[in-house]
Amino acid sequence: MWPGLLHKAKKGGLNVIQTYVFWNAHEPVKGKFNFEGQYDLVKFIKLVQENGMYVTLRVGPFIQAEWNHGYRVFGDPPSQRSVEDIAFSIARFFSKNGALANYYMYHGGTNFGRTSSAFSTTRYYDEAPLDEFGLQREPKWSHLRDVHKALSLCKKALLTGQSSTTKVSQFSEIIVYEKPESDLCAAFITNNNTNTSTTLKFRGLDYYLPPRSISILPDCKTVVFNTQNIVSQHNKRNYKKSKAANDNLKWEMFSETIATTKQLPAKDKTPAELYSLLKDTTDYAWYTTSVELGPEDLPKKNEPSSVLRIMSLGHSMLVFVNEEYIGSGHGSHEEKTFEFQKTVNFKVGVNQISILAATVGLPDSGAYMEHRYAGPKSITILGQNSGVIDLTRNAWGYEVGLQGEKNKVFTEKGSKKVEWKDVKGKGHALSWYKTTFQTPEGRDPVAIKMHGMGKGMIWVNGLSIGRHWMSYLSPLGEPTQSDYHIPRAFLKEKENLLVILEEEEASPENIVIMRVNRDTICSIIRDNDPPNVRSWASKGMKLTPVVDKLMPEATLKCPNHKTIVAVEFASYGDPLGVCGAFTLGKCNAPITKQVVEQLCLGKEACTVPLEKSMLLKNGEDGCPGVVKELAIQVLCGTGASNQ
Repeated sequence: MWPGLLHKAKKGGLNVIQTYVFWNAHEPVKGKFNFEGQYDLVKFIKLVQENGMYVTLRVGPFIQAEWNHGYRVFGDPPSQRSVEDIAFSIARFFSKNGALANYYMYHGGTNFGRTSSAFSTTRYYDEAPLDEFGLQREPKWSHLRDVHKALSLCKKALLTGQSSTTKVSQFSEIIVYEKPESDLCAAFITNNNTNTSTTLKFRGLDYYLPPRSISILPDCKTVVFNTQNIVSQHNKRNYKKSKAANDNLKWEMFSETIATTKQLPAKDKTPAELYSLLKDTTDYAWYTTSVELGPEDLPKKNEPSSVLRIMSLGHSMLVFVNEEYIGSGHGSHEEKTFEFQKTVNFKVGVNQISILAATVGLPDSGAYMEHRYAGPKSITILGQNSGVIDLTRNAWGYEVGLQGEKNKVFTEKGSKKVEWKDVKGKGHALSWYKTTFQTPEGRDPVAIKMHGMGKGMIWVNGLSIGRHWMSYLSPLGEPTQSDYHIPRAFLKEKENLLVILEEEEASPENIVIMRVNRDTICSIIRDNDPPNVRSWASKGMKLTPVVDKLMPEATLKCPNHKTIVAVEFASYGDPLGVCGAFTLGKCNAPITKQVVEQLCLGKEACTVPLEKSMLLKNGEDGCPGVVKELAIQVLCGTGASNQ
């Protein structure tokens, strides 16, 4: 994905790429280095150079981020920072002598494998201008491209001019960069009031500013950009079920053997600390102990059942008694510790207690990281006739990792080391599932929707695409992340092996492999919007139009060299809704859709001028005196994608 991402970053107006150097990836074992394949740092730097950009490296070794040693975490609802707010911050920063602005992040990406930090989602920062799949999130990508263009038009004044600031009011100010005895001048007119618009007078002219916005004037006269007014393209992300990939999926499974003291006899008096035990080689470790109970210990027939209580320092665990699944528990990003408590029907004789403790990433920030702890802390049985039984110091066995991991059952070779059986309904807790699927048609990015699953990990052709956690719901009652990115670089030409480790009782039969696109594109512009900033250029220290006629216009461009195959909505008047969900308002010019179809159908890109003589039939205005909007929604595609 690197070439495409870097090309889009350059087109978006960036001139520097900053990246971490991930030493836990480049030197996983002391003295053994890895700079091959996706870890080829030199190749990455050369690709940046080929796109005419600079590189700044964050060498480390410590990285304070969502990578191991955080944006969204499991359990969080969706969040979004508006592009208007980001553009305001960028314009304000450079207006106040800023030199380097860092978008954290410009591309969200994916935490493949086990690289996400504690409780962080596999999807890294999907709200970035380039989303997780590398698609342009609009209007965020285009609006930021436009603010970059506006600042570029001011660069000579910013670099060589003298700055002055005029405080107009409590919320308003005008910053000017001007070079004496020359025409070089740029101005930033700011309204910091978050609720109220204002009109400011500057050098004899009035300038209207929406709430919390900055207007950029590269010649101290002409507004080429306002941070609050979006005149660029919008889009909507779509998920389309792949016919090829989902055709005749056959699921098979095998379940992990539940470890007991028979296989894992006692090694220590108390349970070992989990981080130290795992050494970042896996998420999982077994803890085993046993307790012998007599008839006198157990509750009588009509008395409440015994209760198994486990206090854990994090992050999650599965609990089995006598090799039967009892339940699971987990902490959260804010509070790693948790209490597991379930009623259990113990038997007379020896009872096996097995705990599969797990981490969900390593700590990502804060002091004394070497003193963070995880795993079971205390284990007791309540409700016995003989009183509370404390098993904390009962002597414990342990083992790192699962048998499926050790056999690498997620690879073609390793999958032949175990016996699989057909899936029939929900499987046991702690089971592996596998199937093969055909590579999805077309070139769109690929995702897998994990409907019906709980918590675990996913592999495609032996490569991990990360942890899934569908059962941890946000306050909205939905999984924080339900679809997971499968890079096309992970796929083979035809048939692909999909293997899933599932911790909970679940069935894979509702899993769907999707193609992802942003082929629904839109434009929303108003009568009083300025021309797009790309209508201007700086020539000989003068701001010069590069279009024949300066006016607001709707600009639409399909991604990936697709063409406009349908105009799904077009209205000039007072349309309602957002991209993907427009409706007509009370006022609409009837010929709008016909005009748009004539200008746009069959083209990769098109421009629709907001010209009343063209949009209003015979000059008939259904809502005179009203500032009108032109809203357009089109669908992009190719012959293959339409099929």
